Parts: sequence; C-alpha cells; structure tokens
Amino acid sequence: MAKMPNQKLKLIYLSRIFSERTDRYHGLTLSEISSALGEYNISAERKSLYDDIEALKLSGMDIRTVRDSHVRYYLASRSFELAELRLLSDAVQSSKFLTEKKSRELVRKLESLGSRYEAASLHRQDDSDGRLKTENEEIFQNVTLLHTAMSENRRIVCKYFEWNEHKQRRLRKNGDEYVLSPFALRWDDEYYYLIAYDSDAQKIKHFRIDKMIRIRLLEEKREGAGLLNETDLSRYSQRAFGMYGGEQVNVRILADNALAGVVIDRFGTEIPFLNRGDRFEFCVKVMVSPTFFSWVLGFGSRMRILSPESVAEEARNIAKSIVDTYETPIE
Repeated sequence: MAKMPNQKLKLIYLSRIFSERTDRYHGLTLSEISSALGEYNISAERKSLYDDIEALKLSGMDIRTVRDSHVRYYLASRSFELAELRLLSDAVQSSKFLTEKKSRELVRKLESLGSRYEAASLHRQDDSDGRLKTENEEIFQNVTLLHTAMSENRRIVCKYFEWNEHKQRRLRKNGDEYVLSPFALRWDDEYYYLIAYDSDAQKIKHFRIDKMIRIRLLEEKREGAGLLNETDLSRYSQRAFGMYGGEQVNVRILADNALAGVVIDRFGTEIPFLNRGDRFEFCVKVMVSPTFFSWVLGFGSRMRILSPESVAEEARNIAKSIVDTYETPIE
C-alpha cells in the first residue's frame, strides 16, 4: 500500500495529539490514537505506534499508561500544571494595565499550553468582561520599546496623560514630551510602572506604562545611572505607596500588635520591630505622599506616626480636614 503523504510528520502530529487530547484524567487507546492520526491523513499500525510512543518518551515526553477495560496512554506532565495555568490566567484577567482584548488573547494562549479539557476549564473561568481595564492599546508596544531602550542603554521620549473629570485624556506638561532614561519596570497594585531618570526634573521618577503614549527611542545614552545606583530598586514599590512619588523620609510609626501582619506584608520581615507591650514600633523609609497618609490613617487609632514631627503634623491636618468635611453641610 502506498504511503500517505503526511507520513513523515507522524511523530510531530502524535506529539500534538498527546499534548492536546490527553492529560492525567483523559487517556487514549491505540485505536483512538490511530483514528486521531487519520484526521491528519496519517496511517498508523499498532506495532508502529508502540515504537513511536517509545521515541516520544526518549525525546522527553512523560507518556504513561493506565489500565481500565482498555490500556490508555496519556501525557502525565507538561511545562505548566493546571493550577499554574489557572494562576497565570487569573493574573492576566485581573491586570488593570491590560486591555480586555489583550487579556482574552493571552488567556487563549495559556489555554493552548494545556490539554483541551484543561483549556475548557480555563475558558469557563474567563471573566474579563466587566473588569477594570486600561483602554491604551499601545501597552505591549510600549513594553517592547522600553525593554529595547534598557538593553541598548538608550533614552526615550514620550507623552504622558491623566484623566480629567470629563473622562478625557489630558496631557501632562501641556503636551510637551518627557525625555527619560528607563532603568526598570515594576509591577505594583495591578499596574505596570517604569522607573526612569527624568532629564528635565533631574531626578528619578516612575510612570504608569498604560498612560505613556507616542514612545520613541533616542540615540543618546541614558542619564542618571549614578543616582539610580543609590536607589534600592527592590524596595522601591515598598517606599512608594500606590507608586505616588514624594520625598523619601525615615518615618517612625507606632502600631497595634494586631497590625504586625499588615506591616510585614507591606515592608517585609527585615523591618525591625520594637516591642511596646500591646503595641510595637518600627522605622521605615517611605515616600511621603497622599497615599502614604491614607494607608496610615486608614487604620484609625491603631496606627500613629511618631516622627518626624513635620510628617506627624501633616497627618493630623489631613485627619482634621476629613472631620471638617463630614461636619460641613452640603449646600
């Protein structure tokens, strides 16, 4: 009998069948495998299938058998377990910096890393609809350009916008471009940020990547590397609450013992605690900003800024203004 035209691709398609149609809960008999190969216009006899499966095992595929009323073959392990795919899928769907369209595209790609049964499970939990998402379709191009700039030690220019009360984009700096030297990308509070040296301001700043538009690469080399070496990038998002900028200050804080976990979640286990009975004291360097004060004041009387006095005074003024706001009638 003449060979069928796709016979040379047999192992490739057999590998695909195991990847797409089997997992530890779903196996295929030799007859079902032969039928599946027939869909690709490939013939397969039982003896040749034994040899082919052994070849795939030797190539690194973890193919195993299970016996019920028949002997079934299945792919027992792969690069990503289902739990890992679910974790990644959840992260993609909850990412505010991704558009809804891009989230769905990435989830579909994650689905392709599992069997068709695992893909169906991921598809059922896809709830991107209604989630808070960015509308900036340039986001992936932005990330690519920023990585290129960092790897090639080049500056960039871009425009940066914010939303106004009419839900319209309003360009910062009256539409003038920012000249930036990108040094790191950081994930914080479900958004993606660029940490860069701002040539005009002559200091390190951070920018939400989904608010950056019209990014262009420059030939000029990056600036600010010496200044950035003094900045602990690994702790940057700890100090910048909500990635709001501000003056970096060593702040001493008193907190109830019940808030120990909250403080550790925010600053890590390396922050020293000084026991004060039913309270503890800690000192940490933060960027003093509205979001820092909202974090502290959100715990009410259970957390208090001790020093410096200027920061404590600002917290008191904010607390008083909040009380005044609620005591003043709305006309």
